[in-house]
Amino acid sequence: MKPQIKLLVLAITGTVLAALLATTASAANEAKASAAKVAMQKFHKAPKDVDPTCKKISEGKASKEELEQVLAAYRVMAAEKPVKGDEASWKEKCAALIKATESLVSGKPDGVTQYKAAVNCKGCHSVHKPAPPAK
Repeated sequence: MKPQIKLLVLAITGTVLAALLATTASAANEAKASAAKVAMQKFHKAPKDVDPTCKKISEGKASKEELEQVLAAYRVMAAEKPVKGDEASWKEKCAALIKATESLVSGKPDGVTQYKAAVNCKGCHSVHKPAPPAK
């Protein structure tokens, strides 16, 4: 085989391997995404001009299906260790979210009030949300 062809084959092989490694690393990072991050992105954020699920819950407008999905996400989130902050605080805040959401699922009249108190974003983020990576 000519040296130029060997070099071309090596370059192509290297490029393919690099692409495979990048794809694998990206998939691994997605798999490692914390349940808290997934729950926040899915239920506490929304595109512009669309209410996030947590707002619909706070207004008493969420469907039973939405409530059950949020409850399941909060339970998974509570089972994790916090990325930052005290584990006891994490458990306490997650337990309040779960209890409030359970009361909404079961139709208790004070469920919305409980949920509004438990879904204190700043109260949780200030102690448990990691700082964004430096740019």
